[in-house]
Amino acid sequence: MKQPHLRILIIEDNRDIAENIGDYFETRGHVSDFAMDGITGLHLALTGEYDVIVLDLMLPGMDGLTLCTKLRQEGGKTTPVLMLTARDTLDDKLAGFHTGADDYLVKPFALEELAARVQALTRRLSRSEGSLLQVGNLTLDTATLKVHRQGQNIELNNTCLTLLKILLHASPQVVTRNELERALWGDTPPGSDALRTHMYTLRNKIDKPFASPLIHTLHGIGFRMEEAS
Repeated sequence: MKQPHLRILIIEDNRDIAENIGDYFETRGHVSDFAMDGITGLHLALTGEYDVIVLDLMLPGMDGLTLCTKLRQEGGKTTPVLMLTARDTLDDKLAGFHTGADDYLVKPFALEELAARVQALTRRLSRSEGSLLQVGNLTLDTATLKVHRQGQNIELNNTCLTLLKILLHASPQVVTRNELERALWGDTPPGSDALRTHMYTLRNKIDKPFASPLIHTLHGIGFRMEEAS
């Protein structure tokens, strides 16, 4: 099936990298806008309509973490963000996800992998049933993508929303790690720690602040969402 054309914002201060990414996407029919610093990038991200943002971590004017935080918290934008960085530690990945990034790609990378990640991000929440999913006192409105538990609004990035939606749909059945990885990344999962990191972020948001957990791990198999009996 032919993929729809995308509008992509590339925020990257290395001109060669930015141009290579833009050329690769444009030869495939997509449209790219560019920013060489964080301040310009944030302005474009807030004022334009993009299908995905490719965001470098280290930028002049405003770094990628600050930009992503402002985009989510002050701008209220839910545009999927794929963060690029030369750093590959778990703490760096968690920092990116905590600011609202949806995926993470370490330099140097293959343009084919970048394209696959971008396509996966744009597919994740494209189908919405317009219904309320609920387990215990946790709800997800699939039309508005609003998440609440015990009356409290919970802000999630697109990746965590996708994981939550899958787990709620399947509840109380188990969803395997392979099924979750396939839903997020298709046939190109980024590595063994990626799913664990996203699940850690999701649990910190929807379980840790409350008395009883809803996400249960079946070690070596997968995860189940169920209210404690």
